Amino acid sequence: MYYAVIMAGGSGTRLWPLSRTNTPKQALKLVGERTMFQHAVDRLAPLFAPEQIMVVTKADHIKVLASQTPDLPIENFLVEPEGRGTAPAIGLAALHLRKRDPEAVMAVLTADHFIADTEGFRKILAAAEQVAQKGHLVTLGIKPTAPSSAFGYVQQAESLGTEAGVPFFRMKRFVEKPNQTEAARMLATGEYSWNSGMFIWRVDRIMAEFERQMPKFYGQLAELEPSLGTPDYPAKISQIWPQVGEQTIDYGVMEGAQDVTVIPIEIGWADVGSWTSLFDLLPVDAVGNILQGAHVAIDTKNTLVMGGEKRLIATIGIENLVIVDTEDALLICTREREQDVRAVVKQLKQAGHTNWF
Repeated sequence: MYYAVIMAGGSGTRLWPLSRTNTPKQALKLVGERTMFQHAVDRLAPLFAPEQIMVVTKADHIKVLASQTPDLPIENFLVEPEGRGTAPAIGLAALHLRKRDPEAVMAVLTADHFIADTEGFRKILAAAEQVAQKGHLVTLGIKPTAPSSAFGYVQQAESLGTEAGVPFFRMKRFVEKPNQTEAARMLATGEYSWNSGMFIWRVDRIMAEFERQMPKFYGQLAELEPSLGTPDYPAKISQIWPQVGEQTIDYGVMEGAQDVTVIPIEIGWADVGSWTSLFDLLPVDAVGNILQGAHVAIDTKNTLVMGGEKRLIATIGIENLVIVDTEDALLICTREREQDVRAVVKQLKQAGHTNWF
């Protein structure tokens, strides 16, 4: 059977102060009237029934995410005791799926991406399953719109044919986030896609790669496996998981994986990872502003203002700012420095101000 595994454990620190420990960005309504997590689940139907959708997340997030998607079986929410990177999170999901269905194919997806062409996305996922059934590890590459240093890249080699009209290629290599000059050079070759972080593979294939490339981690999964579905599982994973090393799936598996293919896609994709990313997704006024909540703008340009209805925000003579107002915190920064919002959260954690993050 084909399963979707939604990675939903991120904390979204670059979207502070709206994104918090108990209400992470995937639980927020950033685009439209549905939360990012609800969008991630909605676009999978009818390709995946609710029973075929798994979610990997933190214990702090289960209550809010489960309440937003009541059709998903609660046992399909898998808890990581501690974040250890994408490789262990994917390995944990693969372990559970192997017990449920040893012949399963899993699509590793995200909870915080925007996809405009949902029908096209489902078509690609259906084709990718057929490619994965042949033993390939499949990665989805996003056609770049600009030479960006914010993304990793996937280089494609020769064509391996088509599946249901969808072309796929042998993957040559992964490239971690390059500088702007190198990104422009790579795009000029026409061989590179942005690394979407979305993958499709048979469970037995990815588990074989874990065993070959991350043998210590695979041994930890094997130690955990007998407790799956038993009363001993919570204690066992709490004992094992703190010993698991941090690793990304790109470095831990994909760079050295055998038989990897890439499907370049154009689906209106956007990574909703920061405040300025909303300028590509939300309507702006005549002078480039996104203004939400009670607001008066005078000579204000290219600025994001997000607030509520109880407190008025007035701006005069400013441009290129991000202003986010919540009940207990206010963020003001230039758009050029909005990537540093995570540094605020880091300082709050170090100071023990748990009520503010």
